[in-house]
Amino acid sequence: MNPRERFEEEEYKFLQTYACHVKESKGRKAKEEKCNIRTDFQRDRDRIIHSKSFRRLKHKTQVFIAPEGDHYRTRLTHTLEVCQIARTIARALKLNEDLTEAISLGHDIGHTPFGHNGESVLDELNPKGFKHYEQSLRVIDLLETSEKRRGLNLTFEVRDGILNHQGTNEAQTLEGKIVKFADRIAYINHDIDDAIRAGIITIDDLPKDLTEILGSSHSKRINTMITSIVNKSLDKGIVEMEDEIYKATMNLREFMFQNVYFNKIVKSENDKIRILLAQLFKYYLKNFDKIPSLHLDIYKGIETTKEDIITDYIAGMTDNFAINQWKEIFIPKGWSII
Repeated sequence: MNPRERFEEEEYKFLQTYACHVKESKGRKAKEEKCNIRTDFQRDRDRIIHSKSFRRLKHKTQVFIAPEGDHYRTRLTHTLEVCQIARTIARALKLNEDLTEAISLGHDIGHTPFGHNGESVLDELNPKGFKHYEQSLRVIDLLETSEKRRGLNLTFEVRDGILNHQGTNEAQTLEGKIVKFADRIAYINHDIDDAIRAGIITIDDLPKDLTEILGSSHSKRINTMITSIVNKSLDKGIVEMEDEIYKATMNLREFMFQNVYFNKIVKSENDKIRILLAQLFKYYLKNFDKIPSLHLDIYKGIETTKEDIITDYIAGMTDNFAINQWKEIFIPKGWSII
């Protein structure tokens, strides 16, 4: 019995019966020879971490334009915080930590430059619309290519958790449900931290009735939310938050929308972002040959549209790359005769 097989058997001893056991995974779209050391969920995690799309998250905006401050969260640091919270919950509930980690690390891999502002622009420009969680799956299934395969060929459970981490969507595994909670816990709390750092709000602006329930500090609020999920869900085959804590969490989220996400200072660059991305999109529609051949090669043998290819290309850009591309295309350059 090799290390992977031994670990697969051990899962039945230390995980709950309703956890997603890797040996019972629905598998990959394309069958592969299994690794002797790592389980399929561990391999999925590693493929995400080693992907180019994952690395680019470090230069993509969370809320505040990432390159402008060393301590503001980026899409990558957000992802790592989600992963930490999700793993803590999974371990406490004796659910599959490897699956939870893989979903967490990949949940935003298809996110646009400039955060949700970039997402809304592409949603308007592409006739099919655009949702970052659907794009994350497109990155995983198609856009991340290698000499061995097209896409990362991840397991069904990881793909399902990534696709259903937001909104009214529901993952089919408890591990996927954990990531949905962890994502919300992470962004509510770290966005408060960043908003205070940016001078958008102060700690005293937070509603007192909510901080009395959830906690007056960043760490206390996160601990309260995690503990509430563990208390409500332990040994019950569910992933839920206690009613009082859930209500307070959602009210704090609403406070953030009204006072931070829709704040005129935070949104002051939105029009510029919209113009920048829209002009890039229209430019590539007229000058399709300017898209790098390496990107175009991905679509060989695949039926798709110019709009989809351009959307994929722009969605994959970092903030700085998008800005520099716009400058290169639209800002006049001086010239001289040598």
